[in-house]
Amino acid sequence: MSTDAIVLLKADHKEVARLFTEFEKKATTPARKRAIVGKVLEALTVHTYLENEVLYPQVRAEVPALEDHILESYEEHHVVDVLAAELAGMDQTSERYFPKFTVLMENVRHHVKEEEEEWFPQVRAALSRTRLSEMGAQMLAMKPDAPRHPAQPSALKKAIDAVIA
Repeated sequence: MSTDAIVLLKADHKEVARLFTEFEKKATTPARKRAIVGKVLEALTVHTYLENEVLYPQVRAEVPALEDHILESYEEHHVVDVLAAELAGMDQTSERYFPKFTVLMENVRHHVKEEEEEWFPQVRAALSRTRLSEMGAQMLAMKPDAPRHPAQPSALKKAIDAVIA
Protein backbone atom coordinates (compact mmCIF):
# COMPACT_ATOMS: atom_id res chain seq x y z
CA MET A 1 0.00 0.00 0.00
CA SER A 2 1.36 3.37 -1.00
CA THR A 3 1.80 6.03 1.64
CA ASP A 4 1.94 8.81 -0.94
CA ALA A 5 -0.49 11.45 0.36
CA ILE A 6 -1.94 12.18 -3.07
CA VAL A 7 -2.46 8.48 -3.84
CA LEU A 8 -4.28 8.05 -0.52
CA LEU A 9 -6.50 11.08 -1.06
CA LYS A 10 -7.34 10.01 -4.62
CA ALA A 11 -8.38 6.59 -3.28
CA ASP A 12 -10.78 8.37 -0.92
CA HIS A 13 -12.12 10.40 -3.84
CA LYS A 14 -12.68 7.23 -5.84
CA GLU A 15 -14.61 5.55 -3.00
CA VAL A 16 -16.86 8.57 -2.47
CA ALA A 17 -17.46 8.82 -6.23
CA ARG A 18 -18.51 5.16 -6.24
CA LEU A 19 -21.00 5.85 -3.45
CA PHE A 20 -22.33 8.89 -5.31
CA THR A 21 -22.90 6.76 -8.41
CA GLU A 22 -24.77 4.14 -6.40
CA PHE A 23 -26.89 6.85 -4.76
CA GLU A 24 -27.91 8.19 -8.18
CA LYS A 25 -29.04 4.84 -9.62
CA LYS A 26 -32.78 4.70 -10.17
CA ALA A 27 -33.04 1.24 -8.58
CA THR A 28 -31.46 2.37 -5.31
CA THR A 29 -34.08 2.25 -2.55
CA PRO A 30 -34.60 5.16 -0.13
CA ALA A 31 -33.28 3.00 2.72
CA ARG A 32 -30.09 2.23 0.79
CA LYS A 33 -29.74 5.92 -0.13
CA ARG A 34 -29.90 6.86 3.55
CA ALA A 35 -27.20 4.28 4.30
CA ILE A 36 -25.05 5.72 1.51
CA VAL A 37 -25.47 9.22 2.93
CA GLY A 38 -24.18 7.96 6.28
CA LYS A 39 -21.16 6.29 4.69
CA VAL A 40 -20.35 9.40 2.66
CA LEU A 41 -20.64 11.70 5.66
CA GLU A 42 -18.22 9.53 7.61
CA ALA A 43 -15.77 9.26 4.71
CA LEU A 44 -15.84 13.01 4.04
CA THR A 45 -15.41 13.85 7.72
CA VAL A 46 -12.28 11.72 7.94
CA HIS A 47 -10.94 12.88 4.56
CA THR A 48 -11.35 16.61 5.15
CA TYR A 49 -9.91 16.27 8.65
CA LEU A 50 -6.74 14.66 7.30
CA GLU A 51 -6.37 17.19 4.50
CA ASN A 52 -6.92 20.11 6.86
CA GLU A 53 -4.64 18.76 9.57
CA VAL A 54 -1.78 17.42 7.45
CA LEU A 55 -1.71 18.20 3.75
CA TYR A 56 -3.00 21.75 3.58
CA PRO A 57 -0.89 23.32 6.35
CA GLN A 58 2.28 21.53 5.27
CA VAL A 59 1.85 22.35 1.59
CA ARG A 60 1.00 25.93 2.52
CA ALA A 61 4.26 26.21 4.46
CA GLU A 62 6.41 24.47 1.85
CA VAL A 63 4.83 25.67 -1.42
CA PRO A 64 3.76 29.30 -0.91
CA ALA A 65 2.70 29.61 -4.56
CA LEU A 66 -0.27 27.35 -3.78
CA GLU A 67 -1.62 29.42 -0.89
CA ASP A 68 -4.64 30.70 -2.85
CA HIS A 69 -5.59 27.12 -3.79
CA ILE A 70 -5.28 26.04 -0.19
CA LEU A 71 -7.40 28.91 1.11
CA GLU A 72 -10.09 28.13 -1.47
CA SER A 73 -9.95 24.46 -0.51
CA TYR A 74 -10.48 25.33 3.16
CA GLU A 75 -13.57 27.30 2.14
CA GLU A 76 -14.87 24.45 -0.01
CA HIS A 77 -14.39 22.11 2.95
CA HIS A 78 -16.31 24.55 5.12
CA VAL A 79 -19.30 24.46 2.74
CA VAL A 80 -19.24 20.64 2.70
CA ASP A 81 -18.90 20.59 6.49
CA VAL A 82 -21.99 22.80 6.86
CA LEU A 83 -24.01 20.62 4.51
CA ALA A 84 -22.78 17.45 6.22
CA ALA A 85 -23.68 18.78 9.67
CA GLU A 86 -27.13 19.78 8.44
CA LEU A 87 -27.68 16.35 6.92
CA ALA A 88 -26.50 14.61 10.07
CA GLY A 89 -29.02 16.59 12.09
CA MET A 90 -31.96 16.23 9.71
CA ASP A 91 -34.89 13.88 9.77
CA GLN A 92 -33.89 11.35 7.11
CA THR A 93 -37.45 11.26 5.81
CA SER A 94 -37.57 15.01 5.20
CA GLU A 95 -38.36 15.99 1.63
CA ARG A 96 -35.18 18.11 1.72
CA TYR A 97 -32.83 15.32 2.86
CA PHE A 98 -31.94 13.80 -0.52
CA PRO A 99 -31.89 17.17 -2.37
CA LYS A 100 -29.47 18.52 0.26
CA PHE A 101 -27.27 15.47 -0.28
CA THR A 102 -27.36 16.15 -4.03
CA VAL A 103 -26.06 19.66 -3.36
CA LEU A 104 -23.31 18.16 -1.20
CA MET A 105 -22.40 15.79 -4.05
CA GLU A 106 -22.16 18.71 -6.49
CA ASN A 107 -19.86 20.61 -4.15
CA VAL A 108 -17.65 17.59 -3.51
CA ARG A 109 -17.38 16.77 -7.21
CA HIS A 110 -16.33 20.35 -7.97
CA HIS A 111 -13.73 20.27 -5.19
CA VAL A 112 -12.34 16.87 -6.25
CA LYS A 113 -12.07 17.99 -9.87
CA GLU A 114 -10.07 21.07 -8.88
CA GLU A 115 -7.82 19.08 -6.57
CA GLU A 116 -7.09 16.28 -9.01
CA GLU A 117 -6.77 18.37 -12.18
CA GLU A 118 -5.14 21.53 -10.87
CA TRP A 119 -3.91 21.33 -7.31
CA PHE A 120 -2.48 17.83 -6.89
CA PRO A 121 -0.29 18.01 -10.03
CA GLN A 122 1.24 21.24 -8.72
CA VAL A 123 1.84 19.69 -5.30
CA ARG A 124 3.43 16.63 -6.89
CA ALA A 125 5.70 18.84 -9.01
CA ALA A 126 6.77 20.91 -6.00
CA LEU A 127 7.35 18.16 -3.42
CA SER A 128 9.47 15.04 -3.51
CA ARG A 129 8.08 11.52 -3.41
CA THR A 130 9.71 11.12 -0.03
CA ARG A 131 7.96 14.20 1.33
CA LEU A 132 4.56 13.08 -0.03
CA SER A 133 5.14 9.65 1.53
CA GLU A 134 5.93 11.27 4.88
CA MET A 135 2.69 13.24 4.71
CA GLY A 136 0.76 10.12 3.72
CA ALA A 137 2.26 8.16 6.61
CA GLN A 138 1.25 10.95 8.96
CA MET A 139 -2.32 10.85 7.60
CA LEU A 140 -2.48 7.06 7.97
CA ALA A 141 -1.29 7.34 11.57
CA MET A 142 -3.98 9.93 12.35
CA LYS A 143 -6.81 8.18 10.51
CA PRO A 144 -7.90 5.76 13.27
CA ASP A 145 -8.51 8.65 15.68
CA ALA A 146 -9.97 11.07 13.12
CA PRO A 147 -13.51 12.37 13.67
CA ARG A 148 -16.11 10.24 11.89
CA HIS A 149 -19.26 12.27 12.38
CA PRO A 150 -19.79 15.81 11.08
CA ALA A 151 -20.81 17.05 14.53
CA GLN A 152 -17.89 15.36 16.33
CA PRO A 153 -15.54 17.97 17.80
CA SER A 154 -12.22 18.20 16.05
CA ALA A 155 -9.35 20.50 15.36
CA LEU A 156 -10.85 21.03 11.89
CA LYS A 157 -12.90 24.07 12.88
CA LYS A 158 -9.92 25.57 14.71
CA ALA A 159 -7.71 25.02 11.67
CA ILE A 160 -10.18 26.68 9.31
CA ASP A 161 -10.83 29.54 11.73
CA ALA A 162 -7.09 30.14 12.10
CA VAL A 163 -6.61 30.28 8.34
CA ILE A 164 -9.51 32.61 7.58
CA ALA A 165 -8.92 34.91 10.59
